[in-house]
Amino acid sequence: MLRITELKLPLDHDDDALAAAILARLGICADELTGYTVAKRSYDARKRGAIVLIYSVDVDTPREAELLARLQQDPGTAGSKVIPAPDTSYRFVARAPASLPLRPLVIGMGPCGLFAGLVLAQMGFNPIILERGKAVRERTVDTFGLWRKRVLDPESNVQFGEGGAGTFSDGKLYSQISDKQHHGRKVLTEFVAAGAPEEILYVSKPHIGTYRLVSMVEKMRGTIEALGGEIRFGQRVDDLLVEVDAAGVRQLRGVTLASGEELRADHVVLALGHSARDTFAMLHARGVFVEAKPFSLGFRIEHPQSLIDQARFGPQAGHPLFGAADYKLVHHASNGRSVYSFCMCPGGTVVAATSEPNRVVTNGMSQYSRNERNANAGIVVGITPEDYAPHGEGPLAGIALQRHWESQAFVLGGGDYSAPAQRVGDFIRNRPSTAFGAVLPSYTPGVTLGSLDEALPRYAIDAIREALPAFDKQIRGFAMDDALLTGVETRTSSPLRITRGEDGHSLNTRGLFPAGEGAGYAGGILSAGVDGIKTAEAVARSIVAGT
Repeated sequence: MLRITELKLPLDHDDDALAAAILARLGICADELTGYTVAKRSYDARKRGAIVLIYSVDVDTPREAELLARLQQDPGTAGSKVIPAPDTSYRFVARAPASLPLRPLVIGMGPCGLFAGLVLAQMGFNPIILERGKAVRERTVDTFGLWRKRVLDPESNVQFGEGGAGTFSDGKLYSQISDKQHHGRKVLTEFVAAGAPEEILYVSKPHIGTYRLVSMVEKMRGTIEALGGEIRFGQRVDDLLVEVDAAGVRQLRGVTLASGEELRADHVVLALGHSARDTFAMLHARGVFVEAKPFSLGFRIEHPQSLIDQARFGPQAGHPLFGAADYKLVHHASNGRSVYSFCMCPGGTVVAATSEPNRVVTNGMSQYSRNERNANAGIVVGITPEDYAPHGEGPLAGIALQRHWESQAFVLGGGDYSAPAQRVGDFIRNRPSTAFGAVLPSYTPGVTLGSLDEALPRYAIDAIREALPAFDKQIRGFAMDDALLTGVETRTSSPLRITRGEDGHSLNTRGLFPAGEGAGYAGGILSAGVDGIKTAEAVARSIVAGT
């Protein structure tokens, strides 16, 4: 099979135009084209009003060897290339032995834990998945309890429960990770099998949306159980069972649950997510190697989605192939801080994402349709462990910093889970907001207008205040007076890393396999799923090798 890249066609091309472009690029007749599939479809929107679609296609033809020899080094008239189509099929690295004394455990059922459990089940290892929260539909009810009634369940919310934090998000399924083994394709293929639209296999920026994710997670749970896996909800892990031999080597032998029950296991996948702060503290207290890492904090910003669509697509805004437009922005502030857009949610809402009482955390969410009035994104500032010092020392200091600003946001919002907010024009001019303009907040339970100057460290406020007018030069209207900032966004990524070796084991605790966002090895649904697969492979190799 051949892959042709960079085939460019007009936005509204005819149905047969792609086949014609393939024939022209290869220089073959129609009866020599056995078939083709679209591997990727993106667009070039640099010229507003003249947006073009860009295809990569995989082609079947009996003349494959001849054409490859002739065209592989030929860039063509439009820069397209003809190369061998990569083999993206997934192959299991091991099969479970007939006798398995102890089943592997997976802690957490976000995207990482879900895929670790799925792949272990597909290889025959019959994993047990422990999730501290509830099943996804029960969890959804609890999450709405905060959004609609200001009632927080610390064990069942946006952060904790089946599906993880990604369930209440835009459902983005793209990443910038290096993926030479095509694990990302495995993630997308399994999602399609669970009910995702097939377009996620080829569009350049696939997404699913919250409601589709709910039913997909349920279907994947059923697959794991049908393969011999076991899933236990409401099972928080409160301790580790660790043996230390005469040479000082630490070996994990199991876990202790909040109920007091002990589960024996020599192989445990730690797929916590970035908000399991009590578990992070337990790991640190038990001597598991943990180190502080950088993350970011900031606000959510809301604009009319129509403004973003017009800025990105001009007269072609609203075309059905595009949907709601997104953006990605970066500004390097004069105080040395980087400010950037994070987790942009077209046609979405700002949501309450705290997992701890008396704290306010914001995040963004969209449905598959992305048809809400506002666009929202995090506008966040990068920080490093050196910034954590005022809030403590050691690997947990970043958590203390997060908690400080989340508590401050709770106070500024009025103490009832409302979030502090300010119009962009007022924020830039450093004056409190007293009334909304054209942009109304989507955050529930609600917002309290005022000043955000005390909602983040001074260096972050100064950097964002400088960045907004700079972003306006890239997207006209970005710094519009009536755009709205809502605080605070603190859970952009884990503030620590549970470091592992090349074999997947914790650096100092054999049998413990840190994985995903909570361990500092992923950032988003796709990368977390990929890391879950890689970790399942590491566990399988270890079990088969008897290590």
